[in-house]
Amino acid sequence: MKKVYLPLAIFVMSVFTVIAQDNLPNNAIPGKCYAKCFIPDQFETRTEQVLIKEASKRLEAIPAQFETVTEQVLVREASKKLEVIPAVYETVTEQVLVKEAGTRLEVIPAVYETITETIKVSDGKSKTTIIPAVYETVTEQVRISEPSTKWVKGKKDPNCLSANPDDCTVWCLVEVPAQYQTVTKQTLKVPAQTKEIPGESEYKTVSKQVVKVPASTREVSIPAEYKTVTKQVVKIPASTREITIPAEYKTVTKTVQKSPASTTEISIPAEYKTVTKQVLVRKGGYQDWREVVCESKVTSAKIIEIQRALVAKGYDPGPIDNILGARTRMALERFQRDNNLPIGKLDTDTMKALGVNY
Repeated sequence: MKKVYLPLAIFVMSVFTVIAQDNLPNNAIPGKCYAKCFIPDQFETRTEQVLIKEASKRLEAIPAQFETVTEQVLVREASKKLEVIPAVYETVTEQVLVKEAGTRLEVIPAVYETITETIKVSDGKSKTTIIPAVYETVTEQVRISEPSTKWVKGKKDPNCLSANPDDCTVWCLVEVPAQYQTVTKQTLKVPAQTKEIPGESEYKTVSKQVVKVPASTREVSIPAEYKTVTKQVVKIPASTREITIPAEYKTVTKTVQKSPASTTEISIPAEYKTVTKQVLVRKGGYQDWREVVCESKVTSAKIIEIQRALVAKGYDPGPIDNILGARTRMALERFQRDNNLPIGKLDTDTMKALGVNY
């Protein structure tokens, strides 16, 4: 998360303000991430009577004469298939920005000096005694920036099914907390007073503290902070190669007509049967925003948990290797299709169906 320190009087923003941008989810929750997922077509099962054979006439035959012959027949034509070559990964180390450079306000205390002066304390009838003022040091918190929210654009999913790049973008609404500054200052606790004493005129030399340089503030620059992170990146992307499969033949023996049969015409009534079929009731596609797991939460441990959950559900994600590779994504998409879930991303509905916390 990036933090920006601003003077208190410059910027004020409500913590619940939603950024108004086109084509972004409405009513987003801070700290959550959203993306457009592929929603499968929705079907419903319907049963109906269908005609399988119309009324007709048949010819009742006087059996023909047959003979047995042997020949080579094509079982499967020559074809080609694509073999997937998995991607190769490598570990890289890089510097990432943890906190941007900013500024803070530093309080410079006031400077005091002691001065001495002679004052008349008695006018012959009475005299006045000065009781010096009493000061105390207090410390308080001063807010220098208000809490706010902002949208952070995540990485695009390279395995997204949509042809539109905007459908593959993940946006996260993150909170920027309020910033405070500790300020120390001196305040007047008891004001200076005078006390009148009857008597002869008298003079007295007194010393008192006066402000020489008033308290002030100065802006101090805070350098940006970085940290070194190690991550897995694709060294060689996954690819495919084409393999030729030769045609297959087998020798079959069959009976063929040697002489034709004679026929007689017989009426045959129409035949019906009850069939159950799937009917499309809602077209799928990239339509609505769905909550997805933020990129920062897709850790190695979380990927292993997802792979183990897929195995428990009967899907093969390949090795349990904390890598969200091609085989794991294929297993995840099969699970999503089989369970009528959004396809292609780690949305919260899929995580619930797998029994994985997000």
